[in-house]
Amino acid sequence: MTATFGEKIKMTIFGESHGLAIGCVIDGLPPGVELDLEAIKAEMQRRAPGKSKLATARQEKDAFIIKSGFFEGKTAGTPLCVLIPNSDQHSGDYSKLQNVMRPGHADYSGKVKYKGFNDYRGGGHFSGRLTAPLVFMGAVAKQLLAQRGIYVGAHIASVWEVQDKSFNPLGESAELFAELAAKDFPTLDDNAGEAMQQKIIAAKADCDSVGGVIECMAINVPAGVGEPFFDSLESRLAHALFSVPAVKGVEFGKGFALAQLPGSKANDQMYYDNGTVKTYTNNNGGITGGITNGMPVCFKVAVKPTPSIAKVQKTVDLAVCENTELAITGRHDPCIVQRAVPVIEGVAAWVILDMLLVGER
Repeated sequence: MTATFGEKIKMTIFGESHGLAIGCVIDGLPPGVELDLEAIKAEMQRRAPGKSKLATARQEKDAFIIKSGFFEGKTAGTPLCVLIPNSDQHSGDYSKLQNVMRPGHADYSGKVKYKGFNDYRGGGHFSGRLTAPLVFMGAVAKQLLAQRGIYVGAHIASVWEVQDKSFNPLGESAELFAELAAKDFPTLDDNAGEAMQQKIIAAKADCDSVGGVIECMAINVPAGVGEPFFDSLESRLAHALFSVPAVKGVEFGKGFALAQLPGSKANDQMYYDNGTVKTYTNNNGGITGGITNGMPVCFKVAVKPTPSIAKVQKTVDLAVCENTELAITGRHDPCIVQRAVPVIEGVAAWVILDMLLVGER
């Protein structure tokens, strides 16, 4: 298993959904960085479960304990170890799932991969619970990026067929990102957000779930960040983003829509603005040739519907090698998109910071 990612700032995540704790070890943070712990707590609360009827009833505060690498309010330059206790495990909810595989989950693939020794409770190490350390890492990265005038923000672009307004591809403000982060349901259009919430509530009432799309943007990223071929910024972002549970698609800029345009429309034509090279459009999402071009870095991720649903589904019982049916009980999100927004922001902030530092070596 590979639970470590990053080059200059490496992070190793650990733990399982229903174990004693989850957490991470962050290696490579420069010494002497003053961290705003209250800001980190606020980021963690954005992802935390149990806050509304739109989320799982599992009560986890996502409180964190910094065990090492932080001294007198500043990073010590040594590995930063963070522990996030699991305080509301209901492991009994999963007792019958040792051999009955949940459709859409990693139960079967994980059982095969790890020869039956995997922790199957709540998905174990494959659970969305493991995104909490990503949010912690992202919160730290955001503070380091802000020192460089770089800001990352995201919103819910869609839930099911309900669409929010899009970011202006030529850039948004740090103030707008802060406003979105302060919302319980971060959309640009509150009316669209309300319609999305009604879709989620309806799906929950029908014992079902829905997915959606998150749009993310980083502003003021300088030109020249990225290490092609295999460490291009797109490559590194895609690698990390696809590591987030339930993410099944990533597109930069106009993404797949570019395939339907002629080059004359797809190309981002250029101009000088007070000595700075800019483009009239940003169809490529601020990245060309795998390297940032100075325009906002923007991308979207597709998040699949929560696979844990109370509807009866067909599956298999590996203990007796028979077909069976399963209706999943327990506490589950009818839609995980809203809680995934700070996760996507965090991953983007971490990867961009890491690649900036790689370019400065």
